[in-house]
Amino acid sequence: MSNIALRGGVAPARAYIPELLADVVAGKIDPSPVLDMTVELDGVPGGYAAMDSREAIKVMVRP
Repeated sequence: MSNIALRGGVAPARAYIPELLADVVAGKIDPSPVLDMTVELDGVPGGYAAMDSREAIKVMVRP
């Protein structure tokens, strides 16, 4: 079992954002299962706190 390794790293999300964003705007993908909290611009610190305490997966910021 010495040849077994488990590695992790950062996902290349920036490579997928343009294509996924186009699908979200076109209505092909529903982002609501991931974006489970919405805040105004002045609520950003609370949004980060909610993600840190695992109360939210991802927060959408509305202007």
